[in-house]
Amino acid sequence: MALINDSDNYLFSTYKRYPIVLIRGEGSRVWDQDGKEYLDFVSGIAVCNLGHCHPKIVDAITKQARTLIHVSNLYHIKPQIELARLLVESSFADKVFFCNSGAEANEGAIKLARKYMRDTYGKERSEIIVMDNSFHGRTLATLTATGQEKFKAGFDPLMPGFKHVPFNDIEAVSQAVTDKTGAILVEPIQGEGGVNCPSDNYLPELRALCDEKKILLILDEVQVGMGRTGRLFAYEHYGITPDIMTLAKALAGGLPIGALLARKEVAASFTPGTHASTFGGNPLVTAAAIASLTTINNSSFLEHCRTMGNYLMDQLNRLKKKNPSIREVRGKGLLVGMELDQPAADIVDKCLEKGLLINCVQEKVLRFLPPLTITKKEIDQAVSTLEEVLSQ
Repeated sequence: MALINDSDNYLFSTYKRYPIVLIRGEGSRVWDQDGKEYLDFVSGIAVCNLGHCHPKIVDAITKQARTLIHVSNLYHIKPQIELARLLVESSFADKVFFCNSGAEANEGAIKLARKYMRDTYGKERSEIIVMDNSFHGRTLATLTATGQEKFKAGFDPLMPGFKHVPFNDIEAVSQAVTDKTGAILVEPIQGEGGVNCPSDNYLPELRALCDEKKILLILDEVQVGMGRTGRLFAYEHYGITPDIMTLAKALAGGLPIGALLARKEVAASFTPGTHASTFGGNPLVTAAAIASLTTINNSSFLEHCRTMGNYLMDQLNRLKKKNPSIREVRGKGLLVGMELDQPAADIVDKCLEKGLLINCVQEKVLRFLPPLTITKKEIDQAVSTLEEVLSQ
């Protein structure tokens, strides 16, 4: 309890923390300071896609830390260049900008969209359409873009220039477009919003609308990117490409990194001095990200993610048939949500007691984010624990 007391005494109270101190991790499991083992279906909130302390990540960090940890972006950085090339070769994009988090990546995307539209069409087309129940970050601009009022309380005045519409409603987006609209910002699947999946035609119709109106399409793949849905990037499921995309979370296997990707003509609006990040893309984090990306971006690895995702969905749907409190199971790949007819926080607490780490969003949705390396045996263990808790 001494460490937890120190945490309460010395840290800002910005998190409602569970009463354990995690000190070690390996694969899909973590251990607390008392030696108790937990099966981790949170993965640092979709950060540890390769599990905890994956050997390739550890080796990359160790090797780079012995060589060069940080230099300024005033100079060229070898692993940063290599990572940018890998991302470009693996995606729609032509250019990459590195920062330190998903919020920073989304902030950069907002700035880039406004700058490009101003350069191309004049200063009037600065408004960005965003979605209800979305989550894009905690900076003032990304907080304004976020479509959940609970995160905004107490932070007025917020940034101007955003218009919110319902998610997965193409007609609402179409009606919201005006001669001031510059971009549409959307998560392909809403994670913090409750694991909300769009209809198959939603993103293609957004892409068509953007093309018709000459609007930029920005995809926030901070949570859903890097293999989480069974494809390297979630947009690949829908047969479209964005103009701008943001990444973070799992990109460096646990080290802080964000990335802003864009088509060449859009990226050209960021010229020297228009945007920067002191720590963005430094040697240490980009070396780790190279190891993470090259491991995930493998056809058999991604197939494993899809197979395990289908298996997890099947097992949770089996529970649904037996338990009337389960309303719906939804998701894609290993981003899965189970919506209940009651608040789910108590279930999270009881699973924690039994050695299973899961997460609750939107009060009634259990969110499952296991490492992409998860096995059937581990899924069976998690579902068995959940079934036991739900039956109590």
